[in-house]
Formats: sequence, C-alpha cells, structure tokens
Amino acid sequence: MLYFRRFSFAVLLSTLFSISAAAQQATFGDGWLLEGDASSLQFQSIKNGSAIETSSFATMTGTIDPNGNASLKVLLDSVDTKVDLRNVRMRFLFFETFQYPEATVTARIDPTLIADLPQVKRKTVTLPFTLALHGVTKSLEAKLVLTLVGDDLVAVSTEEPVPLAVADFNLTEGLQKLEEAANVTIVPSTTVSFDLIFSKATGSEGAVTTGEIITPTDKPAAAALEAEGDFSLEACVGRFDILSRTGNIYFKPASAQLDGASGPLLDAVAQIVTRCPDLTIQIAGHTDSFGSAAANQTLSERRAQSVVDYLATRDVSPSRLIALGYGETRPVADNSTEQGRRENRRIEFSISD
Repeated sequence: MLYFRRFSFAVLLSTLFSISAAAQQATFGDGWLLEGDASSLQFQSIKNGSAIETSSFATMTGTIDPNGNASLKVLLDSVDTKVDLRNVRMRFLFFETFQYPEATVTARIDPTLIADLPQVKRKTVTLPFTLALHGVTKSLEAKLVLTLVGDDLVAVSTEEPVPLAVADFNLTEGLQKLEEAANVTIVPSTTVSFDLIFSKATGSEGAVTTGEIITPTDKPAAAALEAEGDFSLEACVGRFDILSRTGNIYFKPASAQLDGASGPLLDAVAQIVTRCPDLTIQIAGHTDSFGSAAANQTLSERRAQSVVDYLATRDVSPSRLIALGYGETRPVADNSTEQGRRENRRIEFSISD
C-alpha cells in the first residue's frame, strides 16, 4: 500500500508537471520578439524646479522565451533628448556609456498570470522585474497593461510610470556633472514609461532560446543619434567641453602612468578626434596643490603627454595633438578638501586656435 501511494504521488507530480509545461507552451509558444521600431521607452526629468523634459531611447531589443522569461536590452548611447549636445552630455556625463553601454530588464512571467488573455484580450498585471543599470542591479515591480492584438501581437504598456531614484544606481555624481555642464538643477529621480510591441516568433525565425537576450545589431556607440561623418565645428567644440568634464581619466598616484580604467573614455575621445579631422586638439593637464608647484607643473605636462601617447595608439596623428601642463595654477575647486583636490586633478580637451 505504501508503495502504491508513493507511485501514485509520483504519477500525480509527473502529470501536474506535464500539464504545467503544456500550459506554458500554449501560452508562450516558440517565444515572442520585440518589434523595436513599433515600441517606445521614455523617461522624464524635472529641471529648475518645474520644467519637465521627456527623453527616450532609439535602440532596444527584447524577447519572451517559451518559459516566460522576458528580457529587454536598451543601448544607452541611443538616448534621444532631441538636442545633439544634450544627448552627448547624457551619454558621457550621466550614463557613462563608454563604461556602461547597456541597461537590461529581466522578468519571469507566470503563465497563469496571463492564461486568460486570449479570452479577455486586455488585462492589468503587476510584474516584478530586475533592472541592471550603471553597474547596479535592483529588484522592482511595474503595473502593466497587456493587450492582445490579434493572435500574433501583444502590447505591453505601463499603466503607471515606474519611479527610479538616481542614488539607487550610483548616478548621483553623474547628475551633478550634468547640472554643472548645463547650468541647471535637476530633481534626483525620474519616472519611466514604455509601450512595447511583441510579435510571436515564427517558424522562419526559430524558437527563442530559453533565457536569450538578443544583442542589438548596432554596437553601442553606433546607436548614438548624431550626424554621420565629420562633425561640425560647433559639435566638436561642444564635445570636447563635455569630455573635459567627465573626470574618467585616471593615473597612478603621483605618476603620469595611465590607469587601465581610462581606456574606455580615451577610446571614445579618439573616435571624436577622428571625426573632427581639420582641427588641432589641445590636451591640458592639471593637478591639485599637494606638493611643490614645480613638481606639479612637471606632473601635469607628463600626464597630458601620456594622453597624447595613448591617442596615438588609436590612430590619431600626434601632429594633431598638443600636450600642455598648467600644474596647480588653474583650480576649479577648493584644494582644502579631498573632493576639491580630486576635481582639480584633471585632463581638459579644447581646440587650438
């Protein structure tokens, strides 16, 4: 009798598992793919107390696999504020896309949550998800409206905007840089909303692989919304001003040796210099006031030259680059604080007259 009970229990579990698997297959089929051109994702920012600005992203991909694992990948370089230099500030100063090029959203959709969607056509659900942004991953939730459009399309929209705090994703320093560059104050939080369209994977596309996150065909930097080819003089001047504010060029303490963490930004600098072909670029080194003025002057010159040498390895002609050092003579912050000294230790880029 005990054997029979164990056998019956095992059969029951197997049957329930089979039913659950069949339900998932019926719900998600071979998976769903995001229709990027028909989808949108926006975020709002509040500047100077009351001015509300809405921005979006132009490049993203998404999938829902046969098991209900959903993913969305957003290329942050594709940020669209409708203003070129504002886009560049967002990329380099706030999101630091040279180091963190993507944001990824993942979620698990319980098939029972949407089993009745074919009948009701439209319903509201609350879905937990994780957001990976700027090196931080957090668990959040969103209230969504799901709409079945025919048999092969489903619309996923936020019923309520999703609030995000800047501090939760280590973006506070980037926000401060953004405020200084644009000479505005910005509320340190945002709300995100989206309208996503998913289409059922067809036989020609093949089934979506379990847990698959499709990488956009564009490389992150190629997703930037900017003119192709060479930049205008105004665009070059604006970009070098923004690059000078990043603070992401690092050296070994009391040394002119570049830290490896400087590579991503300097590679982006090289790309911009290449797209400003008729210009000569000044690279200026600055130090804090710690140590003697003579030593700081020498150190600033050597650090500027190290940047020139690095850019030369990225196919930038050294003849287009001028290394200058100003030592401690041009502080931008108070040298009596560690934060001030850190801001004073910097590399600036400008166009030579």
